Amino acid sequence: LSYIQPCVMFPPPACLQCYTCLFPAISPLDCIKLPQECPAGQRCLSSIATGRRGALELTMYEKSCAIPSQCGLSGQKYISGLNFNYTNVCCDTDLCNGAEHVAALGWGRVTLCLLLALGLLLA
Repeated sequence: LSYIQPCVMFPPPACLQCYTCLFPAISPLDCIKLPQECPAGQRCLSSIATGRRGALELTMYEKSCAIPSQCGLSGQKYISGLNFNYTNVCCDTDLCNGAEHVAALGWGRVTLCLLLALGLLLA
């Protein structure tokens, strides 16, 4: 008797191609989107986070691959002195998370922009 491995009988699911931003983006600038093959079982993620302090409002956009438990989540994250409310949305077709047209800044530039904006508010 020969043993047949289950993965031979049932090929693994195809991996999705999803956009990934090189850096998180602040609107209305654009993230530098690169296609990436996600690990098996992952989905394409788009995340939008909005933070406010007084009249200052910043929106950050992220794109990546995600495990299914990250999909549909909403909550708060704290970045550079601001609380951001975020929402994660996932999709299941190749490059389906490319909808937003916002430009990317590196984390260092994002932090610098946030600190400068906070400095202006506090001055």
